[in-house]
Amino acid sequence: MQPATLTKIDIPDIVKGKNEYFNQVLTGVNNQVVRVSVMTHPYFWHLHPNSDETFLVIEGSIFIDLEDKTIELLPGQLFTIPRNVKHRTRPAGDRSVNLTIESADLQTNKTE
Repeated sequence: MQPATLTKIDIPDIVKGKNEYFNQVLTGVNNQVVRVSVMTHPYFWHLHPNSDETFLVIEGSIFIDLEDKTIELLPGQLFTIPRNVKHRTRPAGDRSVNLTIESADLQTNKTE
């Protein structure tokens, strides 16, 4: 679902009261999509063979586990994972709200 052009999107309203995993496309930009997600549990190890993936934390914080290190993102921080890099994301606490920007035809390959 992609809103019509010139549509204001209220992210706090969309995620209000969501206390379990939630992931929704907010809009499209060229060949990319912008998603909002609420994370309450770790996501599985995976990679994307056809797209980079950018995370921007809105609320809470997340850990991005890579094969050789872990990155913590706080609200307002952004991190891009290049295509074909194995990773997983997990909330640092009970809940995080994040934006992701990725190719509209994103492929996800589970690696565990």
